[in-house]
Amino acid sequence: MAEGSVSVAEVESSFQKFAVHGDTKATGKEMSGKNFAKICKDCQIIDGKNVTSTDVDIVFSKVKAKSARVITFEQFNQALTELAPKRFKGKDKQEALQQVYGLIAGKQPANMGVTKVAKAAAVDRLTDATKYTGTHKERFDDSGKGKGKAGREDIPDTSGYVAAYKGSGTYDDKVKEA
Repeated sequence: MAEGSVSVAEVESSFQKFAVHGDTKATGKEMSGKNFAKICKDCQIIDGKNVTSTDVDIVFSKVKAKSARVITFEQFNQALTELAPKRFKGKDKQEALQQVYGLIAGKQPANMGVTKVAKAAAVDRLTDATKYTGTHKERFDDSGKGKGKAGREDIPDTSGYVAAYKGSGTYDDKVKEA
């Protein structure tokens, strides 16, 4: 960690990245409680012993305005000032704050625990078109590709013959013979 050499601009850059994470309407000037908890978790400010997620939520509630749901960068710094001595016990406030800045500087939101595509045997078995039966079988060709609209809809027979008539298409032959 780079103690004492972390600039406020680097911390503000990380603040903006986390502030817009997961929110399409966010401008990066204000951070929600969810994103404040995320920055604390991703940057290891929450260590599970000295600082917990409950501590982070309490500090967030303290620094935000009464009716507000978000904090500005100045309030964010105030929150870090309150969390730093808890995270780094035995150090003076300024030194602890610089170490917290060191944890945050240059970080961006991580997408940990994002749902991945299942590769289970059950899924392969259920999506194998060669094992389909009945009407579902008719929706796919021999290679397993879908037939599209032809496989989904009953295409009307406009030949003029009754369905399943064995002699369909023979009328012209009979007329020519006579």
